[in-house]
Amino acid sequence: MKAYDELIDFIASGTSPESLLGFKPSAESQERVRELVQREKDEIITTQERQELDDYLQLEHLMRMAKARAHRYAARYPEPGLFA
Repeated sequence: MKAYDELIDFIASGTSPESLLGFKPSAESQERVRELVQREKDEIITTQERQELDDYLQLEHLMRMAKARAHRYAARYPEPGLFA
């Protein structure tokens, strides 16, 4: 499974601000991204790997933006379950 598939599955299954704030990629996904970043630094990354890394970085940016917004919702509605 590609590293970003995990995030896509998480979003597609439905989420709440609480679960979004608690989301962390699996250890395997984190390791894959570290590997891709190292391959890029070593200048041995393939075109396909570069695309995989670019896709992951775009999704990571989207997730950071979503978590920032979820923090605002949590501040506005501090009781769990008020987002549903």
